[in-house]
Formats: sequence, C-alpha cells, structure tokens
Amino acid sequence: MNRFLPWFIVVSLAVLALSCRGGQPDTFVPSLKSVTVVEEVLVIPESGTAELHFKVADPLFRFAGLRDIVLSPTAASASVPCSVTAVAADPAAPEGSYVATLTDSGSGTDYSVELRLGVREKPGSDAIVLSAPFVVTNTGARPGIYDTGLPVVQIDTKAGAPVLNKEDWVAASMNIGGKDYPCSIRGRGNSTWSWPKKPYAIKLDTKAEVLGMPAHKRWVLLANFMDRTLMRNIVSMKVASLTSLAWTPSCVSVELVLNGKHLGNYLLAEQVKVDPRRVAIDSDSGFILELDFHYDNEIQWIDYRGHSDIFGNGIPFGIKHPDADKITPERVQEIKKYISDVSAVLYGAGFADPENGYRKYLDVESFIDYWLVFEVMGNHELGNPGSVYMHKDKGGKLVAGPCWDFDWGILSYKTSPKARTGLINAKAIWYERLMADPAFRSAVRARFEQLLPSFREIPEFMEETERRLQKSAAVNFEMWDPSGDASANNGSIVNGDENMSFHAACVLLRDIFEERLEVIRKSL
Repeated sequence: MNRFLPWFIVVSLAVLALSCRGGQPDTFVPSLKSVTVVEEVLVIPESGTAELHFKVADPLFRFAGLRDIVLSPTAASASVPCSVTAVAADPAAPEGSYVATLTDSGSGTDYSVELRLGVREKPGSDAIVLSAPFVVTNTGARPGIYDTGLPVVQIDTKAGAPVLNKEDWVAASMNIGGKDYPCSIRGRGNSTWSWPKKPYAIKLDTKAEVLGMPAHKRWVLLANFMDRTLMRNIVSMKVASLTSLAWTPSCVSVELVLNGKHLGNYLLAEQVKVDPRRVAIDSDSGFILELDFHYDNEIQWIDYRGHSDIFGNGIPFGIKHPDADKITPERVQEIKKYISDVSAVLYGAGFADPENGYRKYLDVESFIDYWLVFEVMGNHELGNPGSVYMHKDKGGKLVAGPCWDFDWGILSYKTSPKARTGLINAKAIWYERLMADPAFRSAVRARFEQLLPSFREIPEFMEETERRLQKSAAVNFEMWDPSGDASANNGSIVNGDENMSFHAACVLLRDIFEERLEVIRKSL
C-alpha cells in the first residue's frame, strides 16, 4: 500500500498564543506577503522528525485563527513523504520566525523530494503563499560522525582508485539520498589543490538534478579549507543573487565521504558552464572569459591598456568557453579583437560618449552589479584579478559575471586593510577608467542605495547559515586546521580568522559585512 501522503497536505495547527503588538485588536491578521524557509536541504531520519525553520515577511502576522499549513511538491508526479505535526514561534530567532516539525511517513523507502512550504494568506482565504523550493530527504543522515543535519555525498571510485591530480578523470559513482549518479571525479583549483583538504570536480555520465539544483553534468565540491566560517562562498552567492546578474551558481553545504572516508564539510556547487540554466549564451557562438593572474588557461593573452595585475603585466584574459580543442583560430581572433576594441574605446578621448563610447560595448548594468558584489564582500580579487568572469553572446555586448570563488580574503581586514575606511576595487581592471565617467559613478551610487535594503538583510541570513552549519563545523574542524593555509601564503594565514572558533569567526564576518555597507555608503 502506498503510504506516501497526497500532493497537498493540509495539517490542522494549534492556535499559536502570540500576543498582539502595537495596540492591534485580537481579530487583526495582516495579509501574508511571503514565506521563507531557512533550510536548503532538510534531513529527516527514517520514521523520525526534523525541524524546519521558516519566517514570514510581516512579524505582525500570526497563526491565530489560521489553522492550515501546506507542503507541496514542485513536481506534479511527486508525493509528499512527510507531514507537519507541530509548529511554534522560534524563540532563538527574530520575530516572525517559526519552527515546524516535519515527521517522516515511515514508508521505509528512500527519497529526496523538492517541496515548498505554504501558508494561507489570511484566515478563510483560498490563496496560499509558497516558499522557494527546499529538499527533504530521509537518507542524507548517516549514523555517528556523518549525522550533522546536512546531506551526505558518498563517492566511490572504481576499485577504490585514488584521485591524484587535476587532469585525469577517475570513474566513480556518487550517491546522495539513496540515489546513484554514475560519474567521474578529478581534482580542481589552483593553490587550493596544494592544501590538505582537496577540492574536486564532478562530471556526471548524464545530466541530472542534484539536491534540487537544475540538471547538468558538471559540478564542483569546494573544500573551503581556509574558511573558518564555512560560509564565505554561500553568503557571496546570496549577495550576487540579489542583483540583476544574469546567473549566479547555486550551492548546497554537504558532508563528503570519498571511498568510505569522511572528509568533512564541502560545498556542492554548480560549475560555470554554458547552458540555458547557467550561462545562457549560444554554445556555438558565445564566449566565457576568465581574468586570472594564475594565467593557466590554454588560450590566453594580456591587455596592456587596462589596470595592471599584481605582477604589473596588464589584464590577463583567458577563454573558458569554447574549449581549446573546439575553438577555431578565427574565433579566437574575434574575441581578442572585441576586447581590444573595448579597451581602445575605454582609454580613448571619447570613452564616455553615450552612443560611441564604452556603453556601445559593455552591458553597463552588469558591470555595476558585478563591482558591487566584489566591493560589498570586500573581495580584492577583482583587482588582481582572480576568478573574474565575463561572457558575450553572439551579436551582444560584453557582460560581467558570473560571480565565482569567493573564499580568499573575503570580508577580511587582514587581507584588505583598506576595507576599513574606503573602496578597495575603485581601480580594479577597467573600473578606474569607468569611474572617471561621472555618469557611471552616479549610477553605481544609485544602484547601491537601491540594493542597500536587501543587503542589510544579509546578517540575518548569516546567522541562519551559522545555525545550519554548527554541527558540521564542529566535526569539520576536528579533521582540518584552516590555519594550514599559511603554507600557500608566504607563511601567513589568509583570512585572519583561521585560529578563531567557528562562532567567533561568524560574528566577525557579520560585523565586517555591516561595517562595509556603511563604509561604501560614505565612499561612493
């Protein structure tokens, strides 16, 4: 007998004894605007329970007289394998925050299902306000050290073969929540590959959704070895997602088990690739460019007109797409000429001309938002540059983004002491010239003020992320010492918080973020 519950589960809730505030009468219930679920992935032990944290947009909203809550699968054919059995205000979180208890149906079947949490808009209304999707699984938890509340990614290579380098793919199988993904694995990264906790690249045999992220073959497992908070990349991608940038990689914190050995906390993320649901440009005629001082792309060159990198060598451009073995010499010259034309116009006399200046070649909105993400996160890598991306579709302008690799020196006064008092990327790559145009700088200032209310919600997101990662961090830092990053930084630790506790590092990260917002506001 199918013991899964139907598509929508309506569960009667006990009336929450929430007091009225601000002189509101007992019968007043604001119309609900939004429901936000904190967890990206919720692990429910088989026949057990788990807490789902969520918040509503209006703290005055209350469940008094409202007795219905809904779980809905995102796929029409999917069943809901759990139910809401309790809900209460969350005493450890700001007003408007709640904890729902989800109980596994006890079917005995492995599952990993993408759901939405819904609450009726107001008493008696048929309208349901739904959260963004989150994943519920009953097999992500493992006994003992793996049971941190995060999903477990188990990868077993063929015959237990080791992953030795960044060049050779090793045949493997990846299991998440009871689902197997035939794949290959190899190392990745630049300096990060030299550290004890290794990052990895994953290539699935066939495209597949992974932990609710859109189907694709290519994924990465970021080790975040140097990051005592384990959230610099997570927070940075959240900030980027608040902007108009065309695409920002999704990511999910996981526990990694490779060939039976638990390796700790990793970030499973979408890799930067051309795809309708990633960098949405034409696969045959579009380009993805990487600007990186490591200068390790197969096809690369230097533009000497722009702000020089840390070695004084100009701006290093590399072609990430198309692959080196698939691009013709003619197409290489095509994109090199476009970059040369952009640079020539930028550093020419009429660079700010509205019709024939840089606006003719650059998607200005993306360049503004891209700069703001780097500036808000205190990421000086825009000026090195390192892991800086641009892309161009056929017949289109050069577009900034996507954001990628935000762990080195993010929100760190040790790496960027200037971040205490001013802007750190005003002279990065082409931005010194762009900022010389009063219209561009005015647009940057206006855009920052427009985004500031959303940016000010990030510290709360950081607190939620800290709570979600707390158990995983405790286990991870028993295995790894992030101060070991000094081995690749001339004997000096990178972010400056590596010797702190997880909680202290998270508090410092929040403090610096809030300080950055005020410094930028005063500096623009």
